Amino acid sequence: MLSWDDFNQEETQNRGPESKLRKKSAETDNSQQTKVQRQNHSDKSALFGKKDQPDQIQQAIADLESLDLSTGIEELEGSAMRVKVDDKRMINCRADLNQLVPFKYDWAWQKYLDGCANHWMPQEVNMNADIALWKDPNGLTEDERLIVKRNLGFFSTADSLVANNLVLAIYRLVTNPECRQYILRQAFEEAIHTHAYQYCIESLAMDESEIFNMYHEIPSVAKKAAWGLKYTRSISDPNFKTGTQETDQELLQNLIAFYCCLEGIFFYCGFTQILSMGRRNKMTGTSEQFQYILRDESMHLNFGIDMINQIKLENPELWTDEMKEQATQMILQATQLEIEYARDTMPRGVLGMNAAMMEEYLEFIANRRLVQIGLPEQFEGVSNPFPWMSEIMDLRKEKNFFETRVIEYQTGGALSWD
Repeated sequence: MLSWDDFNQEETQNRGPESKLRKKSAETDNSQQTKVQRQNHSDKSALFGKKDQPDQIQQAIADLESLDLSTGIEELEGSAMRVKVDDKRMINCRADLNQLVPFKYDWAWQKYLDGCANHWMPQEVNMNADIALWKDPNGLTEDERLIVKRNLGFFSTADSLVANNLVLAIYRLVTNPECRQYILRQAFEEAIHTHAYQYCIESLAMDESEIFNMYHEIPSVAKKAAWGLKYTRSISDPNFKTGTQETDQELLQNLIAFYCCLEGIFFYCGFTQILSMGRRNKMTGTSEQFQYILRDESMHLNFGIDMINQIKLENPELWTDEMKEQATQMILQATQLEIEYARDTMPRGVLGMNAAMMEEYLEFIANRRLVQIGLPEQFEGVSNPFPWMSEIMDLRKEKNFFETRVIEYQTGGALSWD
């Protein structure tokens, strides 16, 4: 096989006298052009010497020479020295947040890597079967259609609320770079999830104003959104700062509300309903989208719980009896709101489940969330009536992936920049 060097050498050998003459002429032209360029550069250098530069350039140089290096010293305090592992903390850390390594929390970096390995896009899922079923007047029952609409309405708003909380509050207040790295990945995944719901709504030709305004118009949806927003208002204020017991506990409350309650409880009724449809070969494209979303959300939940427990470990003074009681009440309130949502979306038995079964499942989930952050269970004798949900959470992207994707996925190396 020829290399480029071999190719060039062969081309040179095959050139005739006419080609060599053209080459010599070109070399002469290039030499003359180079001389002209050097002369122009010399003329410009003389014209724009340091003393004779235009006013704008002189102003820029003067501004840099008078730059106050103490500007922003409060933000950079503690960053002049190399960061040691022991300098790192989840909150209120004074070490340089721009120094990613050395890692203190390997689990955070591993979750970031796992999140990147899980990448997917909504357009990869084939929605043709869903479109045909949704258009068929006899394809779904009214109760099944209600479930699809309610869940797309709730989730399209809920993931936006989570993303806003991450970007406007959590990222700024968590002072560990490897955790921030994962938070950036999570924020991107929340955007993908909102994109997925929009893609489903558009594919099914639903009334977009009805679906996207559901959190204003449907009480069971509106109450969940309002409950989550209550824990965002103060810490989303750009002037909010941690550093006192009161403000640190406020941040901890937000993390429990959004990770343990919103993503850890509010999502589970809807996920179970849509995934149950998929198990019955109904709305298989929408169900597959929800499978990928559930897998992402499971990672978000695990990360959030690790972060909550790490903050408790580093700041034991925050985890008072009053704080424990408040965290317990938050999880119980979230469970009750999700039970109300289940009753609203399932007034009758549907898809092999009913509101009573969903209530037990949500109480089972609530017990798990309580135990995961070191609190006692509150619901005795409950079990999981939907064990198949655990299997779906372990879904690998490769399962049926090449059978269902409808576009060619491009990695960075395959993209055209033209």
